[in-house]
Amino acid sequence: MEDINTLYYNSFGIAFQWKRTAARDYRKIQLVFKDIGLFLTSEELVQFAKQINTVFRHPPLCDDCRKGSKCNSYLVSTPATQVSLALSHAELREAKDLIEGTLFQLELSHLLKDIL
Repeated sequence: MEDINTLYYNSFGIAFQWKRTAARDYRKIQLVFKDIGLFLTSEELVQFAKQINTVFRHPPLCDDCRKGSKCNSYLVSTPATQVSLALSHAELREAKDLIEGTLFQLELSHLLKDIL
């Protein structure tokens, strides 16, 4: 854990930045949950938050779905266009918290850096 700067974590996952090394872009955010790791810019993290909020507002329904709005598995697009995630409603809530908490911490860090 000495190689990372933890930004935010919850029971679902963790968001951190790698400390400066030759092998990693230290400005990107590593988001890890379930068995998935996404290495995102802050702009991509904002985009991912918007995609999750869209799923909350307008859950996509499969054409032949019989569960309708009671579906417990949602397909969520990620900033990596070739990757989508299937998340339960509870996982979607936790992912939303993880991303929004990370964005809050990043903004707080930028504000404090500007003040100091």
